[in-house]
Amino acid sequence: MFSSRLDWDAHPNRLAQSIARKHNAGTRILDLTESNPTRAGFHYPLDVARAFADSRMLVYDPRPRGAAAARTAVAEYYAARGGQVSPERILLTASTSEAYAYLFKLLANAGDQVLVPRPSYPLFEYLAKLESVEARQYPLVYHGGWSIDLEGLERALTGRTRAIVLVNPNNPTGSYVKRAELDALTQIAAGRGIALIADEVFADYPLAQDPGRVSTLVSVESCLAFSMSGLSKVAGLPQMKLGWIVAAGPQALRDEALRKLEWIADTYLSVGTPVQCAAAELLRAGEHVARQIRERTAANLGWAREALAGSAAGILAVEGGWYATVQLPRVRSEEEWALELLERHDVLVQPGFFYDFETEAFLVVSLITAPEIFREGVVRLKTLLAADQRR
Repeated sequence: MFSSRLDWDAHPNRLAQSIARKHNAGTRILDLTESNPTRAGFHYPLDVARAFADSRMLVYDPRPRGAAAARTAVAEYYAARGGQVSPERILLTASTSEAYAYLFKLLANAGDQVLVPRPSYPLFEYLAKLESVEARQYPLVYHGGWSIDLEGLERALTGRTRAIVLVNPNNPTGSYVKRAELDALTQIAAGRGIALIADEVFADYPLAQDPGRVSTLVSVESCLAFSMSGLSKVAGLPQMKLGWIVAAGPQALRDEALRKLEWIADTYLSVGTPVQCAAAELLRAGEHVARQIRERTAANLGWAREALAGSAAGILAVEGGWYATVQLPRVRSEEEWALELLERHDVLVQPGFFYDFETEAFLVVSLITAPEIFREGVVRLKTLLAADQRR
């Protein structure tokens, strides 16, 4: 009697089972997968709470695109970064996950396809299936740095492709889209009459500089394009539930897309009034948190590179975001590496197959982890590697 969109009978994998045993035994786990900034020891200014002392939130005045003041605050966020975005090009959502759902509804019919990067965010398959859409993968390749395999992407295109999804910078590879890649992608999209969807939630967290990179698609003109972001990463406030879509491209096509997105949003009206009233202040206060995140991610990455230098592990090149990828010897599977690290050393990491890495053996660690936990976890990883070499 239930939908077959998802596999409802999924069972816990070996790593989840091991975590449960550790928790039941009261073992302290060094969690190097922390993705929630509110649990990572950052200081949040009281301005976050004060932002809700606003009498406007006592009045329900639903606007499908979002309140004008909140959309203006988002436009000012882009202006501070050199982007010119009219509030009329912005539509608010409760999250980027909801933004994906809206865009898949807008662009695709049941059975259509969207191209998504591999490796990348592990929820694409679920987000697509819930809209009866197929997530078809295109490859990212690594040759001292990550890049889009444009030939592989073109091979993945079919007559049912409706959009190409970019995660910029990618999660977990931390690679930004380069200008030459964007030029090729806009030509493909314009020629086929499909859209580009850019998830830009980590764009404010560069770990290296590169003048050839693209930080946002809000200025794309030659094809229909959508940029998504939100308070979750921009301000380190995932609990506030405010995201947005910025439409770009040829004006007539862009305006038509926004009108239809407004219809979709009007069906749900999911964005809360309080967070819209507080948006401007939350974006201002969030910069204090974002600055701390940038400092920590850079420090943790630098420390890990030094700690693992000369060991059997290496950290792949990373340009931005909150994660780093550690490459290990292929003497065992990454699941076995992760399990041994957890079971023998009480350190939790994510194996690369969580993100659909095509080869072995990779582990993914979060760079926003509290420094004392991160450093001890990396030391224990190095201990495991040294013991493994002595066998």
